[in-house]
Amino acid sequence: MSSIRNSRTRFLTTAAGVALAALSVTAFSAGTGMADEGAPKAVSAKASAAAATVTCEGSVTKTVATPLSRPLNHLLLTVTNTGKKTCFLYGYPAVQFGEAQSVPPVIKESKPQAVVTLEPGESGYASVNLSAADGSGKNGYTAKSLNVYFQSRPGSEDDGKGAKPALPAKGVYVDSSLKVTYWQQSLDDAIIW
Repeated sequence: MSSIRNSRTRFLTTAAGVALAALSVTAFSAGTGMADEGAPKAVSAKASAAAATVTCEGSVTKTVATPLSRPLNHLLLTVTNTGKKTCFLYGYPAVQFGEAQSVPPVIKESKPQAVVTLEPGESGYASVNLSAADGSGKNGYTAKSLNVYFQSRPGSEDDGKGAKPALPAKGVYVDSSLKVTYWQQSLDDAIIW
């Protein structure tokens, strides 16, 4: 009797493990990274609405570039959703100062845990480290124009319309240490880098 009980226990444990593994694979292949563990209906409805996501881009947002005094040599990008639907800021801004031929690298440590979600009227943020505070940057120049390009949802190729926020009349100084943060949900998270 004891051996039957042990066999049954092992069988049930193995079956439960296989079922759990199947659920995990399904959750990860769906791109959620976790299984739905009984989320409230409102959250599930919002998650299903995300399937028809709108990418935050120039035609549904307003982008403002503001030089910061602290931290030194930083520029704050503020993107406000001016559309009527929720939009998503994916990844980080691809910025082009003046006639630059390349996009500056992202600060990998600034990656948020979730995609920045903007309801109509809400703002998202990224900071741009313009130049080295200690003067160690090379190839410095004063840029008088800025283009900001938005990344699309992973798996999509349409990045949408970019933005051209105004810079101060005197321009901003950039050098080889130029880099950007990922988009952030809060201002404080953007400027700590």
